Amino acid sequence: MICRRSFVSGRVQGVFYRATCVRKAESMGINGFARNLADGRVEVLACGEAAAVEAFIAWLWEGSAASKVTAVETQPLDPASVQCPSGFASA
Repeated sequence: MICRRSFVSGRVQGVFYRATCVRKAESMGINGFARNLADGRVEVLACGEAAAVEAFIAWLWEGSAASKVTAVETQPLDPASVQCPSGFASA
């Protein structure tokens, strides 16, 4: 089990980016959330099996059909210190 926090920049708010993240994460068995930030980015927390989380982070560059991702900054987190929700939510 690993946890990663990513900050996604570009045209990622108001274009169904978070909703698309939820569907993708659920299909991959990843727990966490995607939420809009005041500065226009989307914060994504992803916890799960290493291969699934790494594949999901790579997918963050794709997003929804209407999004245009310009950057994905990812930080590793200690799973023991993260309160990851069950399932994946759009906050």
